Amino acid sequence: MSSWIEIRLINVTAFAGVLVLIALEAVRRCAGTPLFLICSFFSMFPLFAGSMPGFLWGAQLSLSETVLGHALGVESIIGIPIRVISDLLIGFILFGVVLTVSGGGVFFMDLASALMGNSRGGPAKVAILSSGFFGSLSGSVISNVISTGSMTIPTMKRCGYPAAYAGAVESCASTGGALMPPVMGSVAFVMASFMNVPYADIMVAAAVPALLFYLILLVQTDCYAARHGLAGLPKDQLPKFWVVLRSGWVFVLSLGTLVVLLLNTSAEAKAPFYVTAIILAVTMYRSRGSDLWKPIFRLITETGTTIALLVGILSGVGMIVGALALTGVGNAFSRELLQYAGGNSFLLLIFGALTSFILGMGMTVSACYIFLAVVLAPALVQSGFSEMSSHLFILYWAMLSYITPPVAMAAVAASSISQASAMKTGITAMRLGSILFVLPFFFVLNPSLILQGEADNIIISVSTAMLSIVMLSCASERYLYIVNRPARNGETFMLAVGGLCLLSPNIIADFAGFAILIGFVLLGIKSRTSSLVDKSERGFKV
Repeated sequence: MSSWIEIRLINVTAFAGVLVLIALEAVRRCAGTPLFLICSFFSMFPLFAGSMPGFLWGAQLSLSETVLGHALGVESIIGIPIRVISDLLIGFILFGVVLTVSGGGVFFMDLASALMGNSRGGPAKVAILSSGFFGSLSGSVISNVISTGSMTIPTMKRCGYPAAYAGAVESCASTGGALMPPVMGSVAFVMASFMNVPYADIMVAAAVPALLFYLILLVQTDCYAARHGLAGLPKDQLPKFWVVLRSGWVFVLSLGTLVVLLLNTSAEAKAPFYVTAIILAVTMYRSRGSDLWKPIFRLITETGTTIALLVGILSGVGMIVGALALTGVGNAFSRELLQYAGGNSFLLLIFGALTSFILGMGMTVSACYIFLAVVLAPALVQSGFSEMSSHLFILYWAMLSYITPPVAMAAVAASSISQASAMKTGITAMRLGSILFVLPFFFVLNPSLILQGEADNIIISVSTAMLSIVMLSCASERYLYIVNRPARNGETFMLAVGGLCLLSPNIIADFAGFAILIGFVLLGIKSRTSSLVDKSERGFKV
């Protein structure tokens, strides 16, 4: 009897070891060597945790205990990441693929062109809006760059934008798409499971920061176009708004239905399937059976590929969480971070930002977030920050790797289309996306920006944030929006200071920011008055 039990345990351990090896190989194939090496190290970490120094010390396990913990434990390979895919993500992945296959990308591009194409710097604004629309429903940064950038980047170059600037605009706009509700990137669903809150709560909290991010891109590109005299596209080259809306009403309906279902029902796992059914029904009706099998085959293959990639990555990433849970190092790491920060909350945020940024260079956004949600988020919460803002802070900083050299995957993808230097595109994208470096600190310090708190405080905070965004955009492009001329060095500095003051939750800083803003408004009034007087005097002399 005892020998049979021993044989059975040996067999279970052997199969568990095979599963661990398969998960690691899946990470290597789906995410590359850097993440494979990181996951391999952490998968073996319980074997030598007892010999590690300081806060890295943990409970040491045998080889059999380690592989069994990874394979059979509920916090490793089959932990939160994989459960998120099975419970929530499959429906949203299917929705994103159906949206693309049925022509949603083309519709949002035409809609953005009809809205902004004729305005000053129109092609850049079209790129921003279309990437925001498409990214808000697909949640994928790289596919967003490739699908929308293949149309927007050549148009921007044709209208006078430098190749690196065109690629930077598209990479920033596509990165913001993964932060834009209703369908954010896959990591947002993982966040909801980690926090044990409905996904709708994440969606609502992320709305204002995402809109502020796109606002700064629009104002920056407008200032750049004004500074360099770049006009929009001729009206005869643009689609008509109502024609576009009639052709793609199903996408607008699906977006509205999805938002309503997510906000007003508890069927967040079923909501994307209902919306997908609407799009499929309309698409099949319009096709009338003509060449219907080709898009269906593409739908099946793309959905399967996307799910397989996510399962491959997150099963390996789950072992990082599992190793920290098995050894107890995760909780110890949080306590040590608090100790090193010495009670200084702002210093802890700096530690968190740097850690997120560095890890984001070598890991996927999901992997980076999952690791830091275990070791850093508890420290931020214990330091007094809200749980929602702490997790969003980690997510935003992990996203920076998409537009920050040397990794800058979104910038690299955009540079391949624009035929510009990847490094130059990444540096330009980092400057354009500079608000993303600042904004996470402010919504952590001021939760009103993620719609937490009293209604009047939220209205005031969001309003001042919008004004600050305009000032920071003008400072970034060195252009006085109100006066309608390039800014001098001192004016650029004052714009930046005023914008940062208005983003601060401190009432004295707000007053200082408003004073600077009023000063520029008065300068604009004086400038326009002087211009009118000069014109009238010239007319009188004539």
